[in-house]
Amino acid sequence: MIEAIGVIGGGQLGRMLALVAKRMGYRVVVLDPQPHSPCGQVADEQIVAAYGDLAAIEELGRRTQIVTYEFENIAIDSVGHLEQHGYRVTPAGSVLRVTQDRAAEKAFLRACGVPTTEFATVERPEELDAALAIAGLPVVIKTVRGGYDGKGQWRAASRAEAENVLRDAGGAAVIVERAVDCACELSVVAARASDDEAVTFPVAENVHEDGILMTTVAPARIDDEIALRAQELARNVGQRLGIVGTYCVEFFLTRAGELLGNEIAPRPHNSGHFTIDVTPCSQYEQHVRAICGLPLSPPRMFSRAIMTNVLGDGRGDRLGGVAELLSDPAIVLHVYGKRHAVARRKMGHFTTIVDGPIDDAALLRAQAARAKLFWS
Repeated sequence: MIEAIGVIGGGQLGRMLALVAKRMGYRVVVLDPQPHSPCGQVADEQIVAAYGDLAAIEELGRRTQIVTYEFENIAIDSVGHLEQHGYRVTPAGSVLRVTQDRAAEKAFLRACGVPTTEFATVERPEELDAALAIAGLPVVIKTVRGGYDGKGQWRAASRAEAENVLRDAGGAAVIVERAVDCACELSVVAARASDDEAVTFPVAENVHEDGILMTTVAPARIDDEIALRAQELARNVGQRLGIVGTYCVEFFLTRAGELLGNEIAPRPHNSGHFTIDVTPCSQYEQHVRAICGLPLSPPRMFSRAIMTNVLGDGRGDRLGGVAELLSDPAIVLHVYGKRHAVARRKMGHFTTIVDGPIDDAALLRAQAARAKLFWS
């Protein structure tokens, strides 16, 4: 019987997961190297230790009956250590071995029947020409491992620019991808249980700024046929991956109407935050249900939503304009408890609940709300 859930990673995803788990009666123990982490502030206990500290990781396993994680760039040896010593970890280490390697991830997507843009891996500078022959120009170049929120990603329109990127990458292996003529970026948040039961939330439409997700529109403003296809592909990815828990599959929708798989996130996702406020069972509750062997809940939305991230700007750590923001009764604010609002750091988000269609007026309303917030 599961009474306590272990969480590797103390960020905002872990915080929102812990809040749901505690509401459902579970104890939560988090491991994070930063004291008083966002998740640690609301968990029952926090183990302050590095992710690669195997003794601390094993202590997390001893104090709980199931261990999960809130971000995928953790030391895979830590997950393997838990599994080798008989502790339950989900999603499993086999999932991380796919999702931590962008080249393996792209190959896996194709094996699942998900088309992707053309790509090639470059481990040495002399492999660049062969990669460009496959991907063409312009390209997007990403480090094979690590990187998030636009970090470890570059665009190159010429061979000379691509060479400069390889130097900037400092010898790290990279994946070279053909740039996509993109109409919009989409994501499907889904959850899968150990008995292969699976559910998918409505497809979301995402807008990024400098590589960081800024706005999510849910449901996406796309044809029903495309939405159903994206959900079908996401379910297939989860089944083939054998994942248990909430996960997300990101897609590009090309101007020609083609869906191309981009990335897999084996955990709750930023683009699924809207589910907290406009669905009866959020992506976080679905995750708890899945990993604890409870029935999943068929997703449904009470209303449409626009999720907007709140980023730091480096000017101060006090968030102002909150009263003005919340003068709109359709807005729900979530603040993550991070101490320092470093430039472009995700500090919170708010959901604009939309009655009726998401049109230009609704988007302008959310943008105007964002403009009311400031740091000092």
